[in-house]
Amino acid sequence: MTSKLSSEYILVVDDTLTNLKVMVQTLSEEGYEVRTATSGERAIKQISYDSPHLILLDIQMPGIDGFETCKKLKENPETKEIPVIFMTALSDPKSIVKGFKLGAVDYITKPFQAVEVLARVKTHIHLQQLRNNLEKEVAKKTNELTEALDQLKTSQAKLIQTEKMSALGELMTGVANELNHPIGTIYSNSYHIETYIKNLFYHLSLYQKNYPHPVAEIIKNAEEIDLNFLIEDFPKMVISMKASSERIKYLSTSLQKFDKKTILKIHDSIDSTLLIMKHRLQANHDRPAIKVVKKYGDVLKIECFRGQLNQVFVNLISHAIHRINKLGKKIGFSNWQVEPQIVIQTEMNEDRTKVIIKIKDNGVEMSEEVNAKIFDPVANIKETGLSLSITHQIVVENHNGKVYFESSLNHGSEFILELPIE
Repeated sequence: MTSKLSSEYILVVDDTLTNLKVMVQTLSEEGYEVRTATSGERAIKQISYDSPHLILLDIQMPGIDGFETCKKLKENPETKEIPVIFMTALSDPKSIVKGFKLGAVDYITKPFQAVEVLARVKTHIHLQQLRNNLEKEVAKKTNELTEALDQLKTSQAKLIQTEKMSALGELMTGVANELNHPIGTIYSNSYHIETYIKNLFYHLSLYQKNYPHPVAEIIKNAEEIDLNFLIEDFPKMVISMKASSERIKYLSTSLQKFDKKTILKIHDSIDSTLLIMKHRLQANHDRPAIKVVKKYGDVLKIECFRGQLNQVFVNLISHAIHRINKLGKKIGFSNWQVEPQIVIQTEMNEDRTKVIIKIKDNGVEMSEEVNAKIFDPVANIKETGLSLSITHQIVVENHNGKVYFESSLNHGSEFILELPIE
């Protein structure tokens, strides 16, 4: 008997005791911890206080059937990620398709075949473990990045109070150098992956060419994994990875040029910032995803410090996200009457000597205390840190521009930058 899986169990939901007995015996002998429920209602209640790692769910049950049960599970943020495998005697393809549309990951046909059941269960348990491990790793990296950002803010505070921005270029170059090794690894490996995929797919095509009549098991597996779609989509994913790694290399190079003047199209700088902050715009438990509305005008290129200007946009967009998140904590996810959004607008002034950038959010308004000292580096307001005072220094002192803001009840906040062409 296989050793018992640590802290993981499978919930089997079926109103037929004979089926439950078969499933419990089959899975228990393989070492899985198995619990049962005889109806959709009982399953939902049980899951609410004891979440399983996999659910085997019968379709035809009295009360709420398997489809409705699955729908309720997928609508609940706390249970939507639990993989569901339908158990069905139905051979109707429409029923199977319906199950997949509701969020099921697989299905098992009755009468049960032990080999099939165990194969499918093992596959999805393993996939769930991989997913959990990946989420933990992402959380770990996110925490490390957050700590690194906090350290960077502390360093920036010292720079502002002592040497101003003179040493910030060296700091950014150091950060870029630290990023270059992992970025280079991802970038080079993406090319190897692309070659390996091409070789594997070519090898597969040789099998298909020389063995044009595969056995039923191979045909069935090809349908289950949607082989044609996989062959078509996998290379696209690799191309996307290559493009993203190239973009990261470009951003790293921009950091190294933090204190060097260049001619820049302002929209490229904004788009780069939105790219690296994309994950912070996604939905969380307090609010839906933040929509970014771009209202780009016909603006001229400007002479600027590219890295410093990127820092300005990071600061202002981070501030907008913070205001929206704060409103989300105040009103709750389900009480948003309009979607959270950040509007970024660019235009020229009348004599076309300055580019004007407006960044507006529909988050909570800023307090009077924040309004009064928002650009003061000495005040170091807890709510904004030093990011807005750094923004002021970069725009006003380093680029001879202007930055001001408006914030009012029920209208969020808007920051306005004026940057001279030269």
